[in-house]
Amino acid sequence: MVAGASIAGPALAHWLQRRGAEVTVVERAPGLRPGGQAVDARGVAKEVIKRMGLDAAVRAARTETAGAHTVDVDGNVLETFRADDHGGDGYIADIEILRGDLSQVLHDDTRDGVEYLFGDRIAELTQDADGVDVTLASGARRRFDLVIGADGLHSALRGMVFGPRERFLRHLGLVLAFYSVPNEFGIDRWMLDYQDQGRSAGLRPLKDPTRAMAMLSFPAAGFDVDYRDIEAQKNLLRERMAGLGWWTPRILAHLDDTPDFYLDQVAQVVMDRWSAGRVGLIGDAAFSSSPMSGGGTGLALVGAYLLAGELAAAGWDPEAGFAGYETLMRPFVEANQEIGRLHVQSRDAAAADAEPDMAALMPLIERAINGVELPGYAGVPDFGASVSPAAP
Repeated sequence: MVAGASIAGPALAHWLQRRGAEVTVVERAPGLRPGGQAVDARGVAKEVIKRMGLDAAVRAARTETAGAHTVDVDGNVLETFRADDHGGDGYIADIEILRGDLSQVLHDDTRDGVEYLFGDRIAELTQDADGVDVTLASGARRRFDLVIGADGLHSALRGMVFGPRERFLRHLGLVLAFYSVPNEFGIDRWMLDYQDQGRSAGLRPLKDPTRAMAMLSFPAAGFDVDYRDIEAQKNLLRERMAGLGWWTPRILAHLDDTPDFYLDQVAQVVMDRWSAGRVGLIGDAAFSSSPMSGGGTGLALVGAYLLAGELAAAGWDPEAGFAGYETLMRPFVEANQEIGRLHVQSRDAAAADAEPDMAALMPLIERAINGVELPGYAGVPDFGASVSPAAP
């Protein structure tokens, strides 16, 4: 069983099914959640997408953002980043897609061979040497060989098995919000970003030209707003963004009529281990690098490939499979988390004028993009593969 049907969960379901497992995905939401922030695939994550046979489908669903302009309070362009910079692996990635659109692609790919249970969740679980007994909130009782939590930053499964979230969450001192707005701003293929004294406001294009995605952030040493209390979050956003110039007041004017508001702390998940017996974690539930890293989706996709491959290569022995997965993933995770921390620090008004140490930064960026080898898993079952894996 996999808990969570956003990106990491369906990606893992793809690879588990390909390796010969019967997979059930449970998702507490009544269906796939549309929209969401734009996410990126760079470097080794693009290779995973190709091995999934989904390169064409993912590219067809891209936002098709041409690049980004940073602007001053009057809208004058200060700096430009293009989507084709650094081979498509730059600040604005060649593969940029809304989280909900990527989730849809992954669900469409897996729904015929994977059991999806929407509107339900794991309420209790107990494990023994041979399996995991799961009780769902609906009352259904099931037994599985393995249970994997792919249920995000605030993972309920992580809390059940590993302990309270406060033990693992590392708030980075920034709060991020985004929501779609009418495109009264003339946004067309280019993202605009305005920053002042640690706060930022931005707009990015969507495939629907009548809409744009607003992005707002502000520094916050602590964060005590319930992530489920939308009204309190909107009030906090209005309060903390008051007085910011550029188009910020016009963006905030659409807070009450947006269909897809999201706000949360910018945080990372740091754990000594991502498994306990027959229960494991993947994606943000295990190793959130924060949206400021630009690498969370890549970690989810690469982690799905490696976790399924290592489990199958170990003959589905959880101890060996989880150990192999952690050994391969951890350096990749740590590089992406370091990028996330550095990006947040660069937003600090006091550090904004400091020149980065490029000699140290460029190797770190390369490790965060390509810092893991993808084994070919020769001899491991691969049912229904549409693309032959490359040699290791």
